[in-house]
Amino acid sequence: MANNSAAVEIPKRALFKAAEVCEIVRVEPYVLRSWECEFPGLGVAKTPGAPRIYRRADVEQVVRMKHLLLVDGLTLAGARKRLEEEGAPVGADTPLDELLGRHARERITEVKRGLRALLDLLSGGDGELRLTPPPAARPRPMPVARAKPSRSDRSRAARRNDQRRAR
Repeated sequence: MANNSAAVEIPKRALFKAAEVCEIVRVEPYVLRSWECEFPGLGVAKTPGAPRIYRRADVEQVVRMKHLLLVDGLTLAGARKRLEEEGAPVGADTPLDELLGRHARERITEVKRGLRALLDLLSGGDGELRLTPPPAARPRPMPVARAKPSRSDRSRAARRNDQRRAR
């Protein structure tokens, strides 16, 4: 794997976005997404629905996969088997906490405590959730609209105007 990594220069960082991985390895985004489907351990989603992030070891694995597929001519199944035989890439067991920051676990724990406190506040402290309905909105006063004159009223008004003009 060292000869593949030497050909592709990977910046000395811990985490990468999908677009950065595509640029480094020189593959299209749809190729990377298809490889993610075939290799579920590739990339880490911070939260469900969030963009995937890749560790340095993931980028090295993508470089190795590209070499196996394009240079060695293996299929995806063959590449998967070869990667399993070679073992997990170095650094793949690095906990995500270390990559995201030293105090990530403490921050997450603090957020959990805050959410639990909100839940207790909403539930009234007895474990049963009681949400009070929003206060009833005051009915808006109906706008007063002028009544349009009926057809007969208009014709009467027209007749009066005609009579005035005739005078």
